[in-house]
Amino acid sequence: MRLLLKWLLSAASLLFVAYIYSGVEVKSFTSALIAAFVIGLFNVVLRPVLVVLTLPVTIVTVGLFLFVINALMFWAAASVLDGFHVAGFGAALLGSLIYSVLGLVIESALGGLFTKK
Repeated sequence: MRLLLKWLLSAASLLFVAYIYSGVEVKSFTSALIAAFVIGLFNVVLRPVLVVLTLPVTIVTVGLFLFVINALMFWAAASVLDGFHVAGFGAALLGSLIYSVLGLVIESALGGLFTKK
């Protein structure tokens, strides 16, 4: 139940990112659902590999390079989907930052709702 709710809220937050920032476009809620799934899939499969491969750069930049990796995941998801478009790398960077902050809010809210007893 928690996973389904997180997926729906992530899709809604992607629509919110598209609403407040013109560099990100989402055509419909269905496109947002698919995009949220693909972003999550990329973050589970590709992101750990990229983090390990770029560990020296991440250490030198004191972790700031992780923002670039997040932007690349966001941009890669937009490049493989039709209903989700990102204007460029700068738009991906800002869009992924907003999306990540909203994801933290969602995790915090769901953590309060689904506490283990």
